[in-house]
Amino acid sequence: MDRIQLEGMVFSGRHGVRPAERAELQEFTVDVNVDADLLAPGRSDRVEDTVDYRPIYAIAKSVIEGDSAKLIETLAQRIAERVLELDRVVGVSVRVAKRPQSMRPIDAAAVKIKRVRA
Repeated sequence: MDRIQLEGMVFSGRHGVRPAERAELQEFTVDVNVDADLLAPGRSDRVEDTVDYRPIYAIAKSVIEGDSAKLIETLAQRIAERVLELDRVVGVSVRVAKRPQSMRPIDAAAVKIKRVRA
């Protein structure tokens, strides 16, 4: 299976277990890897034959900037579920990371999930 990778997308949102985490905007980094058959678009050079990156980016942005969640696991799941609804997507891996103020110095607290189309 082939893969499309969107790495290092950065959005701001109000997520966290503690109310203080939800009171202030925090920065979240999102990576999305999409499994799809890329043979046809590789030969045709037509965007219509592949998984367009723009909806994937829009989904990640919408989830992070949208309704508050306590867990980054929840954010990753919301992104994965919506990406799996896109045509030609067979599987998806989503990594969501943040840098909690209360845990610094730390590079990131992150989760990575993998989901496949049922």
